[in-house]
Amino acid sequence: MKKLILCAVLMIAGITSSNAQIVKFGLKGGVNFSNFDGGPEGIDYKNKTGFHAGAVAEIKILPNFAIQPEAMFSSQGAASDVDGVDDFDLDYISVPVMAKFYLITDKLSIEAGPQFSFLVNDSSKVVDELGNTYEGADPKSFDFAVAGGLGLNIAGGLFAQARYTVGLTEISKDADAKNSVFQVSLGYMF
Repeated sequence: MKKLILCAVLMIAGITSSNAQIVKFGLKGGVNFSNFDGGPEGIDYKNKTGFHAGAVAEIKILPNFAIQPEAMFSSQGAASDVDGVDDFDLDYISVPVMAKFYLITDKLSIEAGPQFSFLVNDSSKVVDELGNTYEGADPKSFDFAVAGGLGLNIAGGLFAQARYTVGLTEISKDADAKNSVFQVSLGYMF
């Protein structure tokens, strides 16, 4: 009898679970407003405008909870107002994995989770304490961050998101600077 009850419970759980886990795929893109937190003295960082674009998935676990993994190209860095110092341009392939909690079912969500970023391009000049200019900031090839924000499903698969990402690892072994990015996105789920 216990085996029969256990089998029935597992069958019901499996049916419920398979109906609750709906997977949607989509594309999104938008604008980045990035900067560095910290860094060497003598360089006043300013916001740099960039972009992000890529693929997104939403795996619905419960009616008001989903996991949203993404794979994005993200142009980040910071602008400098020091003469002879170029902007710090860092391009990443970012993989955020967001937990989405719907405040209004299938409409408005709050999102939070880790982001794993892999450096694919950098171009910058840096200045040391003596005013000497060097090519490249020798950035690290991996950046770990946490992100949080809001999402709004507008209509017919169209959605908008606003997110703030705070880097937890330094961008370079030579500088005590971390990435800081505010993103505004539009996307479409199929």
